[in-house]
Amino acid sequence: MSLPAFLLAVGSTPSPSPSESETPSVPTVQDAQESATQAASWVEQNWSTWLAIGLKVLLILVIAGVLRVLIRRAITKLIDRMNRTAQAVDGTAIGGLLVNVERRRQRSQAIGSVLRSVASFLIMGTAALMVLSAFDINLAPLLASAGVAGVAIGFGARNLVTDFLSGVFMILEDQYGVGDSIDADVASGEVIEVGLRVTKLRGDNGEIWYVRNGEVKRIGNLSQGWSTAGVDVTVRPSENLDRVKAVLSEVGEAMSKEEPWNELLWGPIEVLGLDSVLLDSMVVRVSAKTMPGKSLTVERELRWRIKRAFDAADIPIVGRPALPVEDAAATDPTAGISAPSAYANTSSPQAQAATPLTPPSVTK
Repeated sequence: MSLPAFLLAVGSTPSPSPSESETPSVPTVQDAQESATQAASWVEQNWSTWLAIGLKVLLILVIAGVLRVLIRRAITKLIDRMNRTAQAVDGTAIGGLLVNVERRRQRSQAIGSVLRSVASFLIMGTAALMVLSAFDINLAPLLASAGVAGVAIGFGARNLVTDFLSGVFMILEDQYGVGDSIDADVASGEVIEVGLRVTKLRGDNGEIWYVRNGEVKRIGNLSQGWSTAGVDVTVRPSENLDRVKAVLSEVGEAMSKEEPWNELLWGPIEVLGLDSVLLDSMVVRVSAKTMPGKSLTVERELRWRIKRAFDAADIPIVGRPALPVEDAAATDPTAGISAPSAYANTSSPQAQAATPLTPPSVTK
């Protein structure tokens, strides 16, 4: 065949239609067998790796779960031991000076809850990171990002972190609780709410103070332990000290036996003796231990009873001597009157010299 005839034959070959070229090919049974064979081969080659990863993940989860249960049980036993110790000292002299059992129980339960939550977070968080590393996931970028974010948050919210840590240590050390009267330096009053960041106080006039725990540098708790009620009695230096002491002792003994003062007093009312001796007076000191926050109430009642007892025994209570008042000298009634002026007399030369001249008459 010549070249022109071959080109003519090729040009006359019909081209496939667009519909025929776009028709998808139907997979055959042979293609399906090849795909299944490839999948089976991939599973056969990698099943040991996936099995090892699965066992590793399972082992991590099991160890984390067992460790979490053991630590939570240890914390629970520690809290129960703290409660038993509080119950053992309750009703004794030492227990009376400490916080009551119910408050200690509530504080220990709160501490246990915080410790259990922190332990669970640390254990499960570590387990999650180990599971991710078992799947060959690179944790370096994640940890680096977390570190940078932590540093940024630490600088930006350092006051918040300080308040939180201070609140945690205040609760752990039981520095104060709800119902206590405290002096927090920046504010004072009765504690109505204790938080990890802010402590809420009720002031003497009813105002509410919100004190950040990080700002508290010192705390004076007026509701823990006991308070001291002290009364100073000032008498004349000529009084019989034995008689004064006997009257004060009778007042204290009678007050200690009456309701409700016998419950507020945690010890006998003692006459401590002379606190000071001056030329015109001497001070006798009376003191007693009271319930926390009840010292002012006991002092007021004790002063009332001492005054009545001294009046009955004819023992005057003296105070600061009055300043001597000097007799005012007789004043001159004319001291406030000014001297007469020479200008008051119209015939005096001064008045004549000051008289204006009569103007000359004007003629028309």
